Amino acid sequence: MAHRHGDRPLVHPPTPPAVVPGTGRADGILTGMTPPGARPLIGVTSYRQPTRWWSWDRDAAVVPGVYLDMVVAAGGWPVLVPPLADGVVDDPAGVVAAICGPLVDAVDGLVVIGGGDVEAERFGQEPDPRNGGMSGFRDELELRLVEAALERDLPLLAICRGHQILNVLLGGTLVQQLPDLLGTTRHQPAAGAFGQVTVRPEPSTIVHRLLGDEAVVECSHHQAVDRVGESLLVSARSDDGVVEAVEVLGRSFAVGVQWHPEENGDVRLFAGLVDAARAVQARRTR
Repeated sequence: MAHRHGDRPLVHPPTPPAVVPGTGRADGILTGMTPPGARPLIGVTSYRQPTRWWSWDRDAAVVPGVYLDMVVAAGGWPVLVPPLADGVVDDPAGVVAAICGPLVDAVDGLVVIGGGDVEAERFGQEPDPRNGGMSGFRDELELRLVEAALERDLPLLAICRGHQILNVLLGGTLVQQLPDLLGTTRHQPAAGAFGQVTVRPEPSTIVHRLLGDEAVVECSHHQAVDRVGESLLVSARSDDGVVEAVEVLGRSFAVGVQWHPEENGDVRLFAGLVDAARAVQARRTR
């Protein structure tokens, strides 16, 4: 479960991972895959769901290709981090706890992509019956991946659902039905559709450094940050007051955005992530 405020300190000072003697690289399942000068490896989370391609109709790990294209355009190389289907293992929390450290140690940065709703129980609420797309295993995996990334100060870009995962991990809560609060569906005009929203980054934030005073972004979310998690700085709001970006204080690059920068080809946030990942890569290969 996510650690709500009061359970334990939510953001510790970053802990450097153990380094394999003679390699300069943290011990992990992809140890040694990013030699000096190579593109930084960027972990990218994914969906797990029934999917159709060609003549096949199968259960599959799925990532919209535009996320991968943006990582490559920014100078990185994507490595997929898929969830297991619910019920595949008897002890999902134990399996996730055992694998997330090595996974995070194996990459130079992490993108947590959009997707279905976070289970409302994760932030202490009863679920609205209109919520959808929940996956207990995916929640657990992404919460622990983000936790491990923050512990190591691994560069993190959390998008849409990922932005919400970051907030919930750090003790925040979510508005489960944003249209009820705003009286409009402009942040998600319809299921599977995007709405254009103007966001205004706060001065002296990473988001402001990368995007400037204002940006028109593509949104598709019916949920949003309500109570902001501990150690999070609100770094952008929409023109109707919704928290659209956050940053983790004390980390080199840990940014969550509620919108979808990949959808309009805006590489700037991905470039910021990859630049920070290059610094990680350089430290590991010295």
